[in-house]
Amino acid sequence: MRLSVITSNPGKVLEYQRAFDKFGIETVHVKMPYDEIQSSDLEEVVRQGLAGLRAAGMSDFIIDDSGLFINCLGGFPGVWSAYVQKTIGNQGVLKLMGGVKDRSAEFRCCIGGCIGGMDIIVTGICAGVILEKERGAEGFGYDPIFSHDGGRSFAEIPVDEKNEISHRGSAIKLFVKELSHLL
Repeated sequence: MRLSVITSNPGKVLEYQRAFDKFGIETVHVKMPYDEIQSSDLEEVVRQGLAGLRAAGMSDFIIDDSGLFINCLGGFPGVWSAYVQKTIGNQGVLKLMGGVKDRSAEFRCCIGGCIGGMDIIVTGICAGVILEKERGAEGFGYDPIFSHDGGRSFAEIPVDEKNEISHRGSAIKLFVKELSHLL
């Protein structure tokens, strides 16, 4: 089976390739813009993206949307995580959380796929906390300030370990399980 991974992020494609290789699924990186609706719900964004890409004639593809949801900030930055990362970055998020005791947060990743005309939509979650300061040199985005175990940041653990426990890693496992029911 061959799936198009529709994204502008080559890092995501590598993560999908590593995960899907074990299942004999070939991935192809496709940079194709599609409308992303403004919604606070990851699944709604993905559903609309799937519909738009299907209407454009695409088949056998996956897309995803993900975000960091911080409890004390009412779920912010959530679906706006990429924009917030570009504008205020990790230091801005840490500043917003200055003096806050509840540092609980979770990464969520919603993967949507259209396989043989059938939709699969799953969401993976990785719960953790926002650290007091940036730590580590691996990863990208919020990785230096997020810890799944209250100790190491995502930027301090090997990428293969991170991919096993991350929100996207969890979503990929769920996606493959659902995909196996269609094959």
